[in-house]
Amino acid sequence: MNGLKHHANSVKMQLDLEKELKGNIRVFCRVRPLLPNESGAVAYPKSGENLGRGIELTHNGQMYFFTFDKVFEQSTSQEDVFIEISHLVQSALDGYKVCIFAYGQTGSGKTYTMMGNPELHDQKGLIPRSLEQIFQTSQALISQGWKYKMQASMLEIYNEAICDLLATNHTTIQDGGASKYSIKHDANGNTHVSDLTIVDVLSINEVSSLLKRAAQSRSVGRTQMNEESSRSHCVFTLRIFGVNEGTDQQVQGVLNLIDLAGSERLNKSGATGDRLKETQAINKSLSCLSDVIFSIAKKEEHVPFRNSKLTYLLQPCLGGDSKTLMFVNLSPEVSSTGESICSLRFAARVNSCEIGIPRRQTQVRSLAQG
Repeated sequence: MNGLKHHANSVKMQLDLEKELKGNIRVFCRVRPLLPNESGAVAYPKSGENLGRGIELTHNGQMYFFTFDKVFEQSTSQEDVFIEISHLVQSALDGYKVCIFAYGQTGSGKTYTMMGNPELHDQKGLIPRSLEQIFQTSQALISQGWKYKMQASMLEIYNEAICDLLATNHTTIQDGGASKYSIKHDANGNTHVSDLTIVDVLSINEVSSLLKRAAQSRSVGRTQMNEESSRSHCVFTLRIFGVNEGTDQQVQGVLNLIDLAGSERLNKSGATGDRLKETQAINKSLSCLSDVIFSIAKKEEHVPFRNSKLTYLLQPCLGGDSKTLMFVNLSPEVSSTGESICSLRFAARVNSCEIGIPRRQTQVRSLAQG
């Protein structure tokens, strides 16, 4: 058994290396636990090279099988999920652009995966755990001559409008507060949103209080799919500036952590009025994301990044030199298999995308800068 496991691990390491060299988008699949009144439609390979990478679904009597870079079964803890991405988070401190985003239908566990419950240690999601690691590691690197400066921002895209989640004077989208934000990309592929609140953060406690502030501002609504469904795409960005006092080496990294709105279809959400408008806007931006992925996968010359705010904001993550990872979140119950197969097909297409080799942003500080 150990021999099989060792073989599977060495195959995975080889595949990871190949993907790194090609610049593929990595895809991890996470299945949420079944609720007491649900019956499951998901199974996993018990042996062989697809162990920990494969997932099977049965829908209308037909079996569907998918493989990804990693598949997390229902019982996987928040900590075990984070361990698998911790090296990716670390590379933001080394001067890379890193982008991690969660995709899937409403109620499949995206927000739990990304944010979790920051107040309870074992339920913390990827965002609080990533930030804890970044601050702990930056402190540990002081002994090697490194000094880091961090800047945080957080926004949501709601009905194709940008809302600043860290703004102290909170103008709502209905008040027209969203019209002042425009997205621009500089020559290095870094993204700037005009007038967005950017906060210098010196400690994990400061970031934690920012996350609380942002969570209270986020657009949350009720649908039939989920009592507290997040109705917007939420983007947390940490910019990292490092300088080594001994060698004068500078690095500039970015960590983007993104919780996408739910991808439920209109007939399933029971949406009317404002909720109907929301669902149409969500579906439009996720459809634009699908168009972008399709173009990249087919290596088309023109990629329609500008067709939605979401895709334009994600352009450096999807079309540049970023290290990018997507979580596809699934509900395991029988009634969701149609949506799950749609999500898995999209994720498989994402997994095939080659976006270019990740590039480290580093230089030696000149005397004039010193």
